[in-house]
Amino acid sequence: MSDPTDGTRFTGHGHEWRDAGLNDADAQTATSWVEARVDKRSMLTNKDRVEDIRDIMWQLEKDGEIVVHRVSDSHEADTVKTLFGWDKKIPTTQLWHHKSCGQCGNIPGYPTALLWLMNELGTSYLDETDQTSCTAWNYHGSGIGNVESLACVFLRNFHQAYVSGRPQGLEDGHYYPLVHCGTSFGNYKEIRTFLLQSAELRERVRKILGKLGRLVDGKLLIPEEIVHYSEWLHVMRQRIAERQVIDLSQVRATIHPACHVYKMIPEDAVYDDNILEGNRVAVSTGIVEALGAKVIDYSTWYDCCGFGFRHIISEREFTRSFAIDRKIKVAVEEANADVMIGHDTGCITTLDKNQWIGKAVDKDVELAIIADCQFAALACGAHPYKICQLHWHASPVEKLMEKMGIDWRKAKDEFEAYLKEVEAGKGESLYDPRLMITSGPGFRPMAAE
Repeated sequence: MSDPTDGTRFTGHGHEWRDAGLNDADAQTATSWVEARVDKRSMLTNKDRVEDIRDIMWQLEKDGEIVVHRVSDSHEADTVKTLFGWDKKIPTTQLWHHKSCGQCGNIPGYPTALLWLMNELGTSYLDETDQTSCTAWNYHGSGIGNVESLACVFLRNFHQAYVSGRPQGLEDGHYYPLVHCGTSFGNYKEIRTFLLQSAELRERVRKILGKLGRLVDGKLLIPEEIVHYSEWLHVMRQRIAERQVIDLSQVRATIHPACHVYKMIPEDAVYDDNILEGNRVAVSTGIVEALGAKVIDYSTWYDCCGFGFRHIISEREFTRSFAIDRKIKVAVEEANADVMIGHDTGCITTLDKNQWIGKAVDKDVELAIIADCQFAALACGAHPYKICQLHWHASPVEKLMEKMGIDWRKAKDEFEAYLKEVEAGKGESLYDPRLMITSGPGFRPMAAE
């Protein structure tokens, strides 16, 4: 797109930003039109029906060009419906955790809450170190990356999931990848589509993966399903609710659905006719409702959190104002919310970490922002600091805990005492730490004591 005034390329942010100049009435008219268009699932379905990329995948496997990592009977999958009513298999056990760089760095209670829930449910999983970042933020945020490099990272990581059981004497494909980050999730789905549609891309990355020893019988390994942790949480919601120890009936929750989870490759997003009448993505809302909290609607539910990749770097004040004005302020004033629940790394970080800036411009609104798995873990009795690590959050969480009946002062004292034990070398682990390293000089077989 070009700027007609000088012929230069127009990107829509930075110094090129143009105020539309709408008066209040026209602005409200425009907003009402958008809300009317996006408030129903029909916005995504009333268009040319897209192909199910899995049809191409099965044909390529039949032709002997790829190998498909199947969701097998041992993964005890539940089947859910996606946007167009297609079936999607969600494995519930024997899971390989594809961790999130942003969660581990900014919101560590996010992955630990998920692992804690799996421990409570007896879920078999592997949380090893032999994984790389998906590199999608680099691609979306800077434009430096390219599809070929993204495809190689995707294939390399999912191949590692496929062979990760070998050190335990397990067959290939024993563990199935579970993606923590919404950005990785959307990126991998898009890249899988490109790979299946482009013979040229497959050939180029096959040469690279061959040099890395990441082929199966000389073929690319493609996952049958790409699964996000929120989808696992969704299908496990009733089993999690059975372990609930805290009454959440007085908690008013708003949901922020992540763009990369349900707007990117929307045909793969999970919908349920029993959740918000099937008009919106089911993940997060499903588990919050199952736990008995009140899910309250708000007018800007569809909006991005403000992160947006490119403008978090180049126009950070836009990100901050968008997060405050379009999301947090609306949820507080319209829904009288106690908490906003999300399911993506960037969204939680943006909505949580940027609230402080509002105080500088007399926008003193605050709202607890946590992930659905943290909310579920708290409901099941997880320690708010030791496991859910709410002390890492910039938004205030004390009022939410009080509403939930959690004595956060007592929990804080317990956590500080625990930190002294960690300092003395008496820390704990959620699983046998030998399972973290499955290759290389640090590896010790499970038989070793």
